[in-house]
Amino acid sequence: MPSLEEIRAAPKVLLHDHLDGGLRAATVVDLARSIGYDRLPSDDVDEVALWLQRGASRGHLNLYLDAFQHTLAVMQTREALIRVAAECAEDLAADGVVYAEVRFAPELHVVGGLSLNEVVEAVLEGFRLGSEGRGITIYALLTAMRTAARSLEIAELAVRYRDRGVAGFDIAGAEAGWPPSRHLDAFQYVARENFHITIHAGEGFGLPSIWEALQWCGAERLGHGVRIVDDIRVSPEGTVELGRLASYVRDRRIPLEMCPTSNVQTGAAASIAEHPIRLLRQLSFRVTVNTDNRLMSGVTLSSEFHRLVETFGYGWSDIEWLTINAMKSAFGHFDERLRIINTIIKPGFATARAASDSVVRIPGLGK
Repeated sequence: MPSLEEIRAAPKVLLHDHLDGGLRAATVVDLARSIGYDRLPSDDVDEVALWLQRGASRGHLNLYLDAFQHTLAVMQTREALIRVAAECAEDLAADGVVYAEVRFAPELHVVGGLSLNEVVEAVLEGFRLGSEGRGITIYALLTAMRTAARSLEIAELAVRYRDRGVAGFDIAGAEAGWPPSRHLDAFQYVARENFHITIHAGEGFGLPSIWEALQWCGAERLGHGVRIVDDIRVSPEGTVELGRLASYVRDRRIPLEMCPTSNVQTGAAASIAEHPIRLLRQLSFRVTVNTDNRLMSGVTLSSEFHRLVETFGYGWSDIEWLTINAMKSAFGHFDERLRIINTIIKPGFATARAASDSVVRIPGLGK
């Protein structure tokens, strides 16, 4: 089975990662100190990291989202946003990510007086600085908050920066009671502009959220989409029957941006072993593997893949299949997706396999 180090060296693709959930704990502490933010438990980096992870691991999406007030508090200046975005690109590249779409909500970064345009420009500048010379292509996804009323404004912002590093539009936040169709004007605007839409759906709420995201709002990808399994019946004998919505999602090859560790933390899945990703992969849904929030969940993309390797016995063919799924589902242009698949991902996995096959492992000494 591939080791964590071997997976880290292989080329990977990340479609669902939140900028405000992926800061380095040391950066949170440093920025908090510089602005006099006093709501962290201490100045100890390890303690702060564990505190944020414990806060996010309370079994409900709304409780999970509480932890973000602390990272958002230190991301309200141009300098802080540039730094956080640059470090994000650096950290992803160091983990072997060759293509990433990282999302953030501009409306949550204006408390310090920045305009929405200034927020986006700072993040894009950070991505440019952090990715330079590191072999990673990184784009932004602009997220509107489903519990607020600025979605059309954020959709217009996303389209305005579409040729400068923004790849699409998203909504996020508490799902129950806040259906995506409340933001129909924003989605219709994005669709009219021939731009891209991904929607958080099927994480904190079930099938109606997924149905609305697809049929009312035109989502091209589903953020999480875990609850699509509610429309799949597996008999005691092992036969599988897909409902109409699940069939539609599979037939149309609608990508599922799955984040296993985060899904367990929010209560969307009971455990990694019981996570729907295994069944959905077996049924050939367009499954992708993602981090969601690297700081809050204490993960990297490599560690997420490694947990699947340990739990389900996945090998290189599974990891490559999931990676190519993600690259096919990216919002980058077709020629760029094809180039990365053919010149980076496939050769990279061929090299990884060859290197893995050449390693002699002594039973009982590591995995």
